[in-house]
Formats: sequence, structure tokens, C-alpha cells
Amino acid sequence: MLGAEVYASATEQKIVYHTCKSRFCPSCGSRAASVWQEELETVLPQVPHVEINLTMPKAFWSILEQNRHLLGDVPALGAAAIQFWAKATYSANVILMVVQQTYGGFLNFYPHLHTLVSAGGFVESRGQWIPSLQFGKEQHQRELMLAWRFAVLAFFNEAIKGGVLKSDRAEVRNILEKESKRNWNIYVGRPVSKKLVISHIGRYIRKPPVAQHRLTGSNGREVQYLAKDTRNDCLTPILHANQKFVELLIPHVMDRYQNSMRYFGLLAPRSKILLADLARECICPP
Repeated sequence: MLGAEVYASATEQKIVYHTCKSRFCPSCGSRAASVWQEELETVLPQVPHVEINLTMPKAFWSILEQNRHLLGDVPALGAAAIQFWAKATYSANVILMVVQQTYGGFLNFYPHLHTLVSAGGFVESRGQWIPSLQFGKEQHQRELMLAWRFAVLAFFNEAIKGGVLKSDRAEVRNILEKESKRNWNIYVGRPVSKKLVISHIGRYIRKPPVAQHRLTGSNGREVQYLAKDTRNDCLTPILHANQKFVELLIPHVMDRYQNSMRYFGLLAPRSKILLADLARECICPP
């Protein structure tokens, strides 16, 4: 629809379509994700990874929606919790990627983190790579949950003290007190290969929350799309007026200059040289 450039010789022709480069364009987002996946393929060593999903109680969702300026700090909280646990338990550094997702299956505002962590870790003091940190052990999952809960609660406490919270402070303090006594839900997957990691995480970055194939109809006034009902494990047709549908999408558009993928641990910019050395010497010996 936006036109294209045609490059041709006597024997060949190439059409390069003009793209909108919108953060909410499924086609542009799909291409950007493919380019990112190719780049990551050259960086990650051939080691298994574990997906750890970090969620927070529903009481915090509206707080982050009202205080969107705090949303960009949440990935660092998840990374800090995982890195703290790996250091405290094994004295190890890990390869760590964090993708923040703000939407649920019905486009509700549901902030949570998808993290991909190397199944093993590097103990710098011994110059040794530990093949498995046993994230899946019940005790370890509870320790990870406690570290994540502490990080989030401490973050909101500091936001209250710093006067940067727009929500009612007394109400937020009550929420912090209540949620500090509950167990939070986290998910730890089984170790998977590097190839599956790159394929899986590519679904969450640089793409809008609604794929084109899930937009199933429009009559000019309303839009129908297939919502993902995770509780019943099915796709459910939902009809919304155009304005309402746009209002549902807007909170999930990333803010300007915000990155969909964040790198920590051995993947942090300052550690990439160390990671390359590890890939040659410790992780993938000849």
C-alpha cells in the first residue's frame, strides 16, 4: 500500500517495499524480530537455557498502569532477583535476557516478565562453568520467588519515599504489607536448546500483541479478534467498537527509546568479551 522501489538489471529484478516502521505494524515487527534472531544466533553459546516467568499479584497491575514511568524499571528488578539468587547459591554469573510483556490474552494490562537464563553459570573465582544450576528444584523456585518479591516490594517502597508515585501512598503501603505475606507465582521451564530459545523469545519482541491472523473481521464500526483464553485453552472471538479496540491496544505500545529486549549478566555490554572467551574455553571446549 505504501509503494516500493524496483531494482532491475537485464536478467534480474528485486522489489523492496516501503515499510511504515511502526512499532505496531505486524509485518515490520516480524522482520525486525527475524533480524534480531539472526544476530542473537551469533552471540549465544551452545548451552541449554531455562525460561523463568516472573509475575506479580493483580493489585500491582493498576499501580504500574497509573505510574507508567516506573514500568521501564521492572525488567531490571527481575534480572537483579535472578542474579542475586545465582550468586548467593552458586557464586555464579548467568546469561540473562529479559522481555517485558504488558498484555494478557484479552489485551488486559497484565505486566510480567519472560526471562531466559542459561541453565548453567560461570564461577569467576574458579574460572569454572557449572553445567546446571537446578532452577527447577522446588526449594530453588521458592528462593527465586522470595528474591523477586523482595525486589518488587523494595522498589515500590523507594518510589513512595522518593515521591515519584502518583497513586495514593497509603493505599500502596497497605498493598505492600498484604502482598509481602503471600506467595507469588513464578514459572520455571525445563532446559531447552539455544535454537528453541531464539525461536521462542522472538515471538515476544518487536511485534504487536495482536497478530494479523487474529483480526478476523471488521464492519467499519467494530473489530473482531480472537482472544487467547488461557484458562480454557482456546481462542475466543471478541467484538469491540473501533475506539474501544484502539484504547485496549494503546497501553501496550512501547514508550519511545524503550527496548523490548534487555540483556543482563554475561550478556550485558560490559561482559560480552568475557562471554566470547567462555564460549571458546569453558563452555564449548574443543
